[in-house]
Amino acid sequence: MEYNTQQRKLPLPEYGRSVQNMVDYALTIKDREERQRCANTIVNIMGGMFPHLRDVADFKHKLWDHLAIMSDFKLDIDYPVEIVKKESLSVKPEQIPYSQNNIRYRHYGRFIQELVKIAADYKGSEEEKRQLIVLIANHMKRDYQNWNKDGVEDQKILDDLFELSNGKIKVTLDEIHLVDYRANTQRRKQTNNNQPQKKKY
Repeated sequence: MEYNTQQRKLPLPEYGRSVQNMVDYALTIKDREERQRCANTIVNIMGGMFPHLRDVADFKHKLWDHLAIMSDFKLDIDYPVEIVKKESLSVKPEQIPYSQNNIRYRHYGRFIQELVKIAADYKGSEEEKRQLIVLIANHMKRDYQNWNKDGVEDQKILDDLFELSNGKIKVTLDEIHLVDYRANTQRRKQTNNNQPQKKKY
């Protein structure tokens, strides 16, 4: 018994090995007219495998492209459309340029870094600025706790906030309250576990 893993890799596995075998057989047909009829039949079978795509634009065109790919572009027939070029399949896509801007603390991310800059130069009221700093600091603590499972000291968050703001935001533990999200999550779990379970009938 021969397993699929022992057979050659399919160029388009979504059509299955049976359709690939049909394409391989078409390559052995010497009579051109018979080979053309065989190719037409194969394309019709391929289209029938995905009836929900029949109304998609260029669906038939894609089927002929796939037939050419499955035959390794060796099937000598009269294609009703201009098929894809073999060379174009090996062209690598252009590399997406990544931002070269440095993120000082990756566990906080760029979003927090930008928010800290906004808070540092905030021109509104002092109370609005304080609330913004509280929100940012608490978000930083949650991000840090997600990244470091051993926990974090609140002073560490304030030190990082001071550094990210280039010394413009300096607050003390007496001025700000940071929420321990991990402790809150554990309390919620304990509360849910202590609630009486509904009887199942």
